[in-house]
Amino acid sequence: MALLWALAVLSLLPLLDAQSPKCANLMTAAPISNTTMDWLSGKWFYIGSAFRNPEYNESARAIQAAFFYFEPRHAEDKLIVREYQTIADKCVYNCSYINVYRQNGTLSKFEMDREHFADLLLSKRFRTFMLAASWNGTKNVGVSFYADKPEVTQEQKKEFLDVIKCIDIQESEIIYTDEKKDACGPLQKQHKEERKKETEGS
Repeated sequence: MALLWALAVLSLLPLLDAQSPKCANLMTAAPISNTTMDWLSGKWFYIGSAFRNPEYNESARAIQAAFFYFEPRHAEDKLIVREYQTIADKCVYNCSYINVYRQNGTLSKFEMDREHFADLLLSKRFRTFMLAASWNGTKNVGVSFYADKPEVTQEQKKEFLDVIKCIDIQESEIIYTDEKKDACGPLQKQHKEERKKETEGS
């Protein structure tokens, strides 16, 4: 999941605010409330991303399709995440958690002995969100885009493209996933059946 969690050494949010009104349809999530965490609950699809950092772009190209589930833990300031990624035509499943830093609207995840940060950006109009990161300054800035359906509308896509323009990334640099290449459907179905049996047995 390193693709989704670029290091945020410097915050991108002041840059986004300064570029208004291009990003007028988005709002930062600070502070993150229980309502915000509940809004994030459920199934999300990774639509695409654009990062200046070559390492993250390489990771993005490897992901053919991806979706995940968020389950909030209010008291612990965490989101449980169950992630399904299709890489090299195979399903890769991972269950972990994301730390929620409520006051500054930041999410983080530990990977490879490092804590990776991203600023949460919410759409004012749609069931979409973005994770914004800047790594060692704006030359390595990046944004990833998520929606509650595998295909987005033109209006939803425009919000993403507007943010891309805000941070001076070219549209040609965006790497999109392809839901038609998803290989995780059978495993997701299996997990649903297992959870159903566990619920019935408890």
